[in-house]
Amino acid sequence: MEWTATGTLTARPALAHPELLAVPVTAALGVLDPALAASVGVAPIDPNVADTAAFCERYGISMDASANCVVVKGKRGGDVRYAACMVLASTRADVNGLVRRHLDVRSASFAPMDEAVALTGMEYGGITPIGLPADWPILVDAAVAASREVVIGGGVRASKLFLPGSVLAALPGAQVIEALGRSVG
Repeated sequence: MEWTATGTLTARPALAHPELLAVPVTAALGVLDPALAASVGVAPIDPNVADTAAFCERYGISMDASANCVVVKGKRGGDVRYAACMVLASTRADVNGLVRRHLDVRSASFAPMDEAVALTGMEYGGITPIGLPADWPILVDAAVAASREVVIGGGVRASKLFLPGSVLAALPGAQVIEALGRSVG
């Protein structure tokens, strides 16, 4: 497999480089359909530039080729529901509209950093939908799902994954949603 949205990075097969991934990511790739898992590449990065804008600038990757995983926490009465939202980095997840309605909760917001890290077993700034808790829905913006290749977190701040958007749409619990990502500005 050849990955093309890598800017100045060189991606290698993720399955062959578990040292670059969070433990839950490695475990999830190990049980993913082999053809899908083989289409996932990984590259090491400077963890100090893991945040999307700094990462894209440093490594010459378009914000439209990068996707963010946003962990959302919704509440209805005493019930708490979590979800992951995958949106292009050039957009923002419609948390208070589409996500809130989809989760059927009264309020929805970004999950606090310490909670997101504890629940996912991943590092903040590297959280990815591959390897999330099985009961979490993964809401994938249609533009992400249709992308030939996107760059996402590797579960740690020191790596990024490169994969077709269709892999995200095929993850267990994934649901493709039109207009999940809203234009910024």
